[in-house]
Amino acid sequence: MSTLFQNATLIDEQGRLSPHTDLLVEGGLIARIGPHLPVEGARVIDCTGQFLTPGLCNLHAHTPMNIFKGIAEDVNIDDWFNRELWPYESKITDEDIYWGSKLAIAEMAQNGVTAFADHYFGGAMIAQAARECGLRADIAYTAFGFGGDAAAEIQATEDLMDACAGDPLVQVRFGPHSPYMCTPEVLTALVERARARGVGIHLHVSETAAQVAESREKYGRTPFAVVADCGGFTLPCIVAHALYIEEGDLPLLGEDTFVAACPKTYLKLGMGEGGLWRHWKNLRLATGTDGAASSATVNPLEQARLFALLGKWRDQAEDFALKDIWRLLFAGHQALGFHSGRLKEGWAADLNVWSLDDPATAPLYDPLAAILYSADPARAIRHTLVGGRFVKEDGRLTFDVEEILRESARCAAAIGRRGKGESKLFF
Repeated sequence: MSTLFQNATLIDEQGRLSPHTDLLVEGGLIARIGPHLPVEGARVIDCTGQFLTPGLCNLHAHTPMNIFKGIAEDVNIDDWFNRELWPYESKITDEDIYWGSKLAIAEMAQNGVTAFADHYFGGAMIAQAARECGLRADIAYTAFGFGGDAAAEIQATEDLMDACAGDPLVQVRFGPHSPYMCTPEVLTALVERARARGVGIHLHVSETAAQVAESREKYGRTPFAVVADCGGFTLPCIVAHALYIEEGDLPLLGEDTFVAACPKTYLKLGMGEGGLWRHWKNLRLATGTDGAASSATVNPLEQARLFALLGKWRDQAEDFALKDIWRLLFAGHQALGFHSGRLKEGWAADLNVWSLDDPATAPLYDPLAAILYSADPARAIRHTLVGGRFVKEDGRLTFDVEEILRESARCAAAIGRRGKGESKLFF
């Protein structure tokens, strides 16, 4: 069924406004854009006074970790990993992964996310959750390569790739955890398999100052240089965090290297300032959320807002301009290859319709400012579509949220009863 969004103000991925414009969706794509489009055979949604944008993108998430939201608070990053999360994760079940993913996907859909890049194990459960809820997912199957052997993790990744081949909503890439958890030999093996399969990689790089110092001590170079020496930046690559990126790292990055910034985690775990805000204009930067166990939410708009405010706080109030920050919300789509994230004919109809007629966003001088600094997207977004299908309609999600809340609460209670186990990992 075709849908005509009538008389909206379009705001494209660059922040350009087109008032009093219609947009027609047919066959899951944006079919036509223009004034006064014909309505024959289409469902008409009157968008007078409302704003139509591409859907948001979350370029780095650990969706199953929504099941651990709030379980590890007021701890530093070392204890967060070593004493809390990794011991809990050592006992995680497929059911926890499935319902944690569904909980995260519901939260993301509430907040206007139409595509996300995930980095976790249990990828089949994440893929199933994404399909059932209707969001696009780029899944990196996390690999550690314990003992220097990543063969089993490579096989698991390729099995998931084969299972998801041709799926319009789910695609798979390789997910080496990081250059501090994977040896250079393991990283190289994963990069070579990714190249052979024609896919990219997604990994964590230079999250903390200690990681950079340890890499220099162990390998004589930064974590970015280690990844570069393994060929990681010759492929499409999503880098999570890069909080401690250095000027010398910048020339190492490839044309298809994207960095996902997740500032709420950096604040919550006391990770310091790093170099990200100094070098952000030289990066293909997008918004991520990290996992809700550290970030507490999976809302990219909140992350973009924090990124801008932290930048301005460094006595740079005139920088981090509205359109620059606006672009962060959609830049991640370019890394994923779903042909989404643009208001352009022939592109995926992954869309949000915003109503800013609300005390939180009134009076309305500039809709970009209202959305970036004032809006609660869960309340302001009236409709969200992925491939022309409504995942949120008239302010309500179109899948069974009550079941997700009930089953995730049951899993959380079981996690509490099981308690922590012994983890093979150490941060």
